[in-house]
This record gives sequence, structure tokens and C-alpha cells, in this order.
Amino acid sequence: MALPLPPGLNHAEVAFLAEMEMVTVVPRQRLESIDLLSGKTPPLRPPHRAELPLWLALLLKKQRRANIVPPPWLHPSSLTSIIHRETKEDPITFSPPPPPPAHANPHSPGTARRLHEEANLSSPFLPSCTASAPAGYLPYHWLEVAEALLTHAGDDMPAAAGDVRSLLRDLVEVRAAKMRSSTSALEGFGGGLMSLRGVGAMELAESRGFVLGVVDGVRKIGASAEAARREEEEMGGGGGEESDEDMGI
Repeated sequence: MALPLPPGLNHAEVAFLAEMEMVTVVPRQRLESIDLLSGKTPPLRPPHRAELPLWLALLLKKQRRANIVPPPWLHPSSLTSIIHRETKEDPITFSPPPPPPAHANPHSPGTARRLHEEANLSSPFLPSCTASAPAGYLPYHWLEVAEALLTHAGDDMPAAAGDVRSLLRDLVEVRAAKMRSSTSALEGFGGGLMSLRGVGAMELAESRGFVLGVVDGVRKIGASAEAARREEEEMGGGGGEESDEDMGI
């Protein structure tokens, strides 16, 4: 008999999904286009940059056939500004996710509009890990992508890998504390709302058990309080009837 699986994705599954993120590479050798399930990859022609899935970029990096360009949000200056925003400017909510890409109108210089204005794009479907991604915003798979790049492409980082890891460690601790404190909105009777805007995939996987435990505890407390209230109403109603009979009404 198969055991029931826990709800949600575990760490390995989240890291596997993060490998589908597109990153920018600088090829060191020529490579023709490859047919993948998601479509054909662009042909690699040194020294022109190209965008590939993270798993393929890591494979080429391991074979010394390409270098990976780190996304702008992984630079120390960007991480420092995000930590300052999380701790000083807005210590309650999380930093916002990357904005949708904009497209310039050649017929109206100086104006731009959002791509796919009709659709509501969510973070996992934004090209937020390439070299053209905006700095100062954490993408949905920021922690998994950063860990993969630091582990397998540490020499491509814009600064020493130890400095980047230190900033990431500080950012993880700040956001973990913020996640724990934000569950206070769920502790009131009748439930509450907890904003998860800007929270990453790995952060959700790590905090799911804690948040579900808080919600389950609040539900049990609410159920016991409701049962006690009904019991008091029944006892109060019964006592009233006896007093009326004693009074002869």
C-alpha cells in the first residue's frame, strides 16, 4: 500500500522546476540548434550571447563550452539594495516581483507599453534570470537559481562567491523571519489573509509546513471555541425554561 504523499512540492522538485528558467550564456564553441520539447534552442556562435534553459547552460558550463552571465539581481549591489528595502524601507511586506517586460513603440519615441497587457503574467513565466532582467527584483526561483550558479559557475559571478553567498544568507534570514511574523494575520478567530506577493518557490516549500500548522491550530481553536459557545447557549436556554415553569408562566 502506497503511503500518502505530503502536500506541495519538496526541495528537490522545486530545484528541478527551476532548471527550466532561461539564462544568458556566452558560448566558447560553435553549437548548432538542438530540438527540445520546449522548442529549438538558438545556434551558438561565439562570442554572441544566447538564452538557454538553466539545465542546458550548466551542462555546457561543465563541459567548458560556454560561460554563464549572472542575472543583474545577483550582483552584490542589487542584493544589498534588496536587503535594505526588506529591512529598512518596508520591514513588513516582501520586495515586489520583477515587473513584466516593456516594449518600445518605434512610431512613438519615448513611449513604451507592457508586453501581453491582456494577460496577467505571474512570476514563474517571466524571463527574470537572463542578463536583460531588471536589477533590484527577486524572481520566483531566485534562491534555486542563485544556488545552482554559485555551485557550478562560481567563477562567472560578478564578485567573490563567498561575498555573494553571505548576502544571500542574510537575505534568506530576513525573509524567513518576515514569513514567520506574517502568520500573525492568521491567528484571529475566523481566519485572516496573508499576502504572499514576492515570495519565492523555495520559500513557499520551506514554509508550507509551518504555515499549514498555524492554520490548522487556528482552525482547532476556532472549532473548540464554537463548541463551547454552543454548549453555553444550550445550558443557558435550558435554565431559562426551568425558571419559567417554576414561576408558573
